Amino acid sequence: MNTLMDVLRHRPGWVEVKDEGEWDFYWCDVSWLRENFDHTYMDEHVRISHFRNHYELTRKNYMVKNLKRFRKQLEREAGKLEAAKCDFFPKTFEMPCEYHLFVEEFRKNPGITWIMKPVARSQGKGIFLFRRLKDIMDWRKGTAGKKPTSLEAQQARSTVNSSGGHDTRSSDDQKEEIPVENYVAQRYIENPYLIGGRKFDLRVYVLVMSYIPLRAWLYRDGFARFSNTRFTLSSIDDQYVHLTNVAVQKTSPDYHPKKGCKWMLQRFRQYLASKHGPEAVETLFSDMDNIFIKSLQSVQKVIISDKHCFELYGYDILIDQDLKPWLLEVNASPSLTASSREDYELKTCLLEDTLHVVDMEGRLTGREKRVGGFDLMWNDGPVSREEGAPDLSEMGNFVTNTHLGCVNDRKKQLRQLFRSLQGQKKASS
Repeated sequence: MNTLMDVLRHRPGWVEVKDEGEWDFYWCDVSWLRENFDHTYMDEHVRISHFRNHYELTRKNYMVKNLKRFRKQLEREAGKLEAAKCDFFPKTFEMPCEYHLFVEEFRKNPGITWIMKPVARSQGKGIFLFRRLKDIMDWRKGTAGKKPTSLEAQQARSTVNSSGGHDTRSSDDQKEEIPVENYVAQRYIENPYLIGGRKFDLRVYVLVMSYIPLRAWLYRDGFARFSNTRFTLSSIDDQYVHLTNVAVQKTSPDYHPKKGCKWMLQRFRQYLASKHGPEAVETLFSDMDNIFIKSLQSVQKVIISDKHCFELYGYDILIDQDLKPWLLEVNASPSLTASSREDYELKTCLLEDTLHVVDMEGRLTGREKRVGGFDLMWNDGPVSREEGAPDLSEMGNFVTNTHLGCVNDRKKQLRQLFRSLQGQKKASS
């Protein structure tokens, strides 16, 4: 079920490069990037699938640090009301360096639940919930002597550079230190929205083609990932209750591979509309749009915007009982492995449309607002849903060009798009 290989190999006119041959397009992993990016010459047209320092958004501690800084900046420049639009991540502390600040906060709110997450791991590894300081004391003792893997050591040896970003290139004197593995302690959202008594989060896909200017596309499809066990706060040690990662859930004794634990976003949106009405759903999805844009803006000045780079991010969003969306994390390498037929369909279409937007073939004009399942939501400013309307959000009736969880008639749209592009080409020649 390797969706990426299937899509790349079936793309007309594309040929896989063996060994050290010259290439035009590389869907690389982040470890290749770290080792090779600075030593690789790339022609103008060459494209690779990550930004050089993507971790500013995709490592949990840097994401929070950048969002906190951006919120302060907004408060200074535009006032408290605008800064409040960044209040979509739970109270978070970086461990061990903010341990004393965390203890202060912990003592203000005794009895509430916190969640600990390693900053550079995925698929639910290393995560645990706690309510007592004793648990964190045990954790501190446990990690103080723990030697991280070489990858974690390399990532943790980061120094802050002058632009406020983080530079993972280490100097010689740093190489000797074995750092404690960094975690974030985050206030656990104790009132998640439940469906059938079970907790879930949403996986949403955002494609960034450039940071300066910011140009971002939102995919119409995505899915809700459910835990396999009914939600309760009385068993905080049960990962099948609290973690929705498929990698965790599929190890549950009563997991059914055929049934899976996913709903497509269209089904989720319809369910909410039937329960709460279309207006409440519009507000929720508009609040999610705000999360995508504000999080990207928070790293806009620190990410190295290289014209060869693009990135397909997997956003993880949790909804609470008040229909407020919370940003849990952003993934630089969202899983492209399919867990069911429906999942395979979604991910192959997502990847095909990503390649259409990247446009190695040079077919697009650059003025498109929709390409397959992707809608252009930000183009150095908000993009209007209306055709030909000026893209100014100050207008009272402005509607953003996003259609998350709406009908995705991508095949029909792509046929029309490429037919009209061919027509324009013939007319101009």
